[in-house]
Amino acid sequence: MLDPALLRPGRFDRQVVVPIPDIDGREKILAVHMKKVPLAPDVNARTIARGTPGFSGADLANLVNEAALLAARRNKRLVAMQEFEDAKDKVMMGTERKSMVMTEDEKKMTAYHEAGHALVSLNEPASDPIHKATIIPRGRALGMVMRLPERDNYSYHRDKMHANLAVAMGGRVAEEIIFGHDKVSSGASGDIQYATDLARNMVTKWGMSDKLGPLQYEASQEGYLGMGQTTRTMAGSETNKLIDAEIKELVEAGLKRATEVLTEQEDKLHLLAQALLEYETLSGEEINRLMKDGKIDRPDQPAGPAILPPSQGSSVPKAGKRFGGSGEAPQGA
Repeated sequence: MLDPALLRPGRFDRQVVVPIPDIDGREKILAVHMKKVPLAPDVNARTIARGTPGFSGADLANLVNEAALLAARRNKRLVAMQEFEDAKDKVMMGTERKSMVMTEDEKKMTAYHEAGHALVSLNEPASDPIHKATIIPRGRALGMVMRLPERDNYSYHRDKMHANLAVAMGGRVAEEIIFGHDKVSSGASGDIQYATDLARNMVTKWGMSDKLGPLQYEASQEGYLGMGQTTRTMAGSETNKLIDAEIKELVEAGLKRATEVLTEQEDKLHLLAQALLEYETLSGEEINRLMKDGKIDRPDQPAGPAILPPSQGSSVPKAGKRFGGSGEAPQGA
């Protein structure tokens, strides 16, 4: 970031922009760095490139190094896809917090929260496919659902924005359906911030509000050394009230959509949450298989009975009684 005076005509006339690499660029960069480490046959550079949008070349080099270090710590001669997945999680979400001990109630709350996100995402056609869901604490998050786009996106459509609003609200809605109104936690703070920011941009910058029309109501003012602020360009009191009302309406529409999905498919919500409680991390393929067949088959683990909803018996810890909107929290497992 330079003083604007340096960029006057006659000083630095030509500016060369070096953008962050796209998915093809990331795949080729990974191939260069992977030559330095022994790879297992299951390593797929394309899949890793899909899962690292926004990574620079240095970030990708760091990712490969982290994967190699993990393999060395595990006494492996080859770096497998599992090491790359774990390294990516560490770089993107922070180190796994192994010292953090969650109570059964907190773990159950996290499982239903993440299951809510995942289930709403599966029911939104415009949403990106799920890559993995986990309830292992990393960084500041107690769990997360990671979705991966099929390709790099350079613009977003209205239907995808509405889908993202519904997915963001899925965790909070799941908590309220299962544990009751008074047991909704602060775990949705990041989701609420994301949804509010998205709705604000839809209304004030992208012309996605029918009432306000295709006008820009907020603009970013670039300052010295990149420091700036956002101000409303049309700051009439009535306009401001309408903007705030439209933002609220968009977020509440996502909340309503998430409530409809999770209320209609509460049995699948229990199914998915219980699978997370047993396995802690599920891949997108496993989640799809669970929703279709009602069970997960992991060849590296002893075969057990199929995962079924609580009313039919289960091989995973039970989440307690199911209450039909009474607002009472289930008892501990």
